[in-house]
Amino acid sequence: MANRLRTGIDVLDRKLDGGIPAGSIVVLSAQPASQAELFLYELTATRGTLWLSLDRTAESVIASIEQTPANTGDPTVRHISGEAPLDNAGKLVSALPETSNLIVDPLDVLEAQEPHSRFRAFMNDLQNHIVNTGSLAIVHCLDGREVPPLRDTTEHFADVVFQLNTTTAGDEVENRLAIPKFRGGRAPTDIIKLNLVEEVSIDTSRDIA
Repeated sequence: MANRLRTGIDVLDRKLDGGIPAGSIVVLSAQPASQAELFLYELTATRGTLWLSLDRTAESVIASIEQTPANTGDPTVRHISGEAPLDNAGKLVSALPETSNLIVDPLDVLEAQEPHSRFRAFMNDLQNHIVNTGSLAIVHCLDGREVPPLRDTTEHFADVVFQLNTTTAGDEVENRLAIPKFRGGRAPTDIIKLNLVEEVSIDTSRDIA
């Protein structure tokens, strides 16, 4: 069995037989108006983390991590801006050390770059480096009003896909996590109901039909 890397979220690690195989690319697909960032914050507590921010400034990301009640680490945060985000992201990825976390937040900015062949080249280079270093890459994909044309390509490259669905039911916000894809292991068949308030945990409340 491949070496497993913990996500830092106990409920997921138990479901995944200890974690995610080293060398994996993981898609975290979630609506922009959700608490999905808690997944990313808690991941930083597991091992050294490089956080590439494509939207928010590095200062904004660091402030959010410092303010969250969740258990976190001290990631290196880099804001990627300018006219060549794929090139800039690629240079930082190539320097990722052994057994590290890489967070790309959100990947949408890179998926929108043209020509599309350059994004595919970036993903191939990312995959090779993550495998060679035995690391874990989490790419945050916004499942909002505008989905980039290369989202299918991203999910095809991904070894693991987390789909977080956030809905409002009555007077409650409900979060459900599905894991439809899991290379190198067994994908859980059940939907996990989560409580995303201060940290990621199982929602133990019972649904009333």
